[in-house]
Amino acid sequence: MFRCVSLAAALGIFACSAAVHAQKQTIGAPPEASNMKLVGSNDLQARSAYQPTIHHQGARWIAYIGHHGGTDDVPAPVNPMTGKAEPNGTSIIDVTDPTHPKYLRHLPGQEGKYESGGAQMVRVCDGKALPKGDPDAVYMLRTFGGEAHEIWNVTDPASPVLMTRIGGLKDTHKSWWECDTGIAYLVSGAPDWRTRRMTQIYDLSDPAHPQKIRDFGLPGQEPGSTGAVPTELHGPISTGPDGNRVYFGYGTNKGGILQIVDREKLLNGPKEPTPDNLRYPEISRMPMSAFNG
Repeated sequence: MFRCVSLAAALGIFACSAAVHAQKQTIGAPPEASNMKLVGSNDLQARSAYQPTIHHQGARWIAYIGHHGGTDDVPAPVNPMTGKAEPNGTSIIDVTDPTHPKYLRHLPGQEGKYESGGAQMVRVCDGKALPKGDPDAVYMLRTFGGEAHEIWNVTDPASPVLMTRIGGLKDTHKSWWECDTGIAYLVSGAPDWRTRRMTQIYDLSDPAHPQKIRDFGLPGQEPGSTGAVPTELHGPISTGPDGNRVYFGYGTNKGGILQIVDREKLLNGPKEPTPDNLRYPEISRMPMSAFNG
C-alpha cells in the first residue's frame, strides 16, 4: 500500500513539474538552449529549407541547402541578387565565419509548391575522392523537383556550372552518393515502375558521364507486376564497400519498411527487375507499424 501511495505521489509531483515546465513554453518567450548558442543566421531569401550539407572546400566551409517548393502566398520569392522572382532551389552559403554567413548563390529549382517543386536534396563530393573526378573540382548532386537529378561543378561555389542531368522522372527524394566509389543510389520515379519512388543506381565516379547500373525496388513495384504495390522508397544509406550493406527506408509516416541489402550482390548481381532478381541481394526486411515510415 505504501509503495502504491509513494508511486502515486511521485507521479503527481512529476505531473505538476511537467505542467509547470510546459507553462513556460509560450509564444514570444525568450529562446532556450542547452550546450549551444546561436551565433549567426541567414534568412535564405525567405525560402523553406529542407536538407543542408556542410562541405569543407579549401580554407572555407560552404553550406549547400535544399529547399521545398514555394508556398501559396509566395510561390517564387524574389532573389535580391538578381532582382527576379525565382522558384525555390538550392542556396549556397559561405559559413566559414558562422557569425557572418555570406549568401553566395541561389540556383532555381523546379516550379511548383511545397513537395511539388524546389530542389529538396543535395550531396557534395570532392573530385579528388571520386575515382574519375577532376582532383581540383568539387561536385554537387541535387534533385530538380520531382523530374530530375543534376550534377553541378561547384568548385567556385559562387559560380556553379551544370554538368549532367538525369531526367524524365516522376519523383525524387533523399539520394545517397558514395564519394570514395562514385556509386549513387538515386531516389527516383522511373516512368514504367508502379511506384512513385524506387532506386536508380548510377556510377557517378566520372560526374560528366553517368553510367547506369540498375533499377531496384521491392517486388511488386517493378514494371509488369500485379497486385498491391509495396510502400514507396524514402531514402537509402550505404556503408560502402567495407561495410557491404545498403539500408533502404520505405514510407513516410505510414507503412514503413526497413530493407537491409548486400551491397556487392546489389551492384553485381542480375540486373533485370524480376521478382527473383529484386529479392536476390536482400538480407532481411523489417515491416514497421502502420503509423511509422
